[in-house]
Amino acid sequence: MAQLTYPPVLCYHRVGGPLELGVTRVGRSVFARQMTALAKSGWRALSLDAFTRTTHDVRRTFLLTFDDGYASLAQHAYPVLADLGFTATTFLITDYVGRTNTWDIRYTWHRLAHLSWSEVEQWQARGFEFGSHGATHSRLTWLNAAALQDELHRSRKVLLARLGPGNARAIAYPFGAVNWKIVAQARAAGYELGFAGARGDVDALSRSRHLVYAWDVADVPLGLHEGAFGRIGRFVAHVANRCAIGTSVMKAMLSPPQGS
Repeated sequence: MAQLTYPPVLCYHRVGGPLELGVTRVGRSVFARQMTALAKSGWRALSLDAFTRTTHDVRRTFLLTFDDGYASLAQHAYPVLADLGFTATTFLITDYVGRTNTWDIRYTWHRLAHLSWSEVEQWQARGFEFGSHGATHSRLTWLNAAALQDELHRSRKVLLARLGPGNARAIAYPFGAVNWKIVAQARAAGYELGFAGARGDVDALSRSRHLVYAWDVADVPLGLHEGAFGRIGRFVAHVANRCAIGTSVMKAMLSPPQGS
C-alpha cells in the first residue's frame, strides 16, 4: 500500500456527559488536558480545506473530528477548543439533529441528546465545521443500492440547505464501514472527502482515522504517538471499532419489522 501523505485524523465521539456501558465516552477533563497538551507542544488543528492541502511532512498538524454530534460537545468540547484556537469537524446524523439517540442501543440510563440546528449554526459561525454521518447512522455496507443512495443523498441535501456547501463536502461512514461501492456512491452524491475507521487508504473518500476511546487518557492520544506504542494503541482502537458490529446486530434484532 502506498505511504499515507495526509496529516493524522483524530476521531472522538462523546466528550463529558453521563457515564456509559460502552467505550466511546472521553471525560471532559481528559479531553481538555489532551487538547491543551497538544496546543502547548505546537500542534495545530486543521480545517477541512487546510487538511486537503497539507501533507504529513508538515509536522504537528492534525484534523480533529467528532462523530454523531452529541449535544455535550457544545458544553464540554467546543469551548475548550475555542479557547485554544483549535477548530474541529463534527459529523452529524442528520435525521437526529435536535433529537435523542434512539438510533443506538441504550448504553446510558437516559437517552442522550444530539446538537440542535441552532447550536450547530452558532458554532459554525465561530469557525467550526460540520459534515455527514449519514441520515440515520445505518451501517452502509449492509444497505441495498436504493437505501444507500438515500442515506448519502438525503443527508447531504439537508446539510446543503441548512449549512451551505462548505459543510456538505465530507462524510464519516457510520461504524467506519466502507467499501469501494460506497466510495463510488459517495463521490456520485457530491462528497469530496470521506473518513473510515482505523483502516482507510489513500483515496480521498476513504481516509483512515485514529479513534480515541475511554482508555486513551494520556496527554497525547495514542493515535499521534510514533513507534511501537502508537501502533499498539491504533491496533487496539481498530479492534474496538470492529467490535461495534455487535451494536449493529443488536439494533437489527431489536428493531421492529418493516411495515409493523
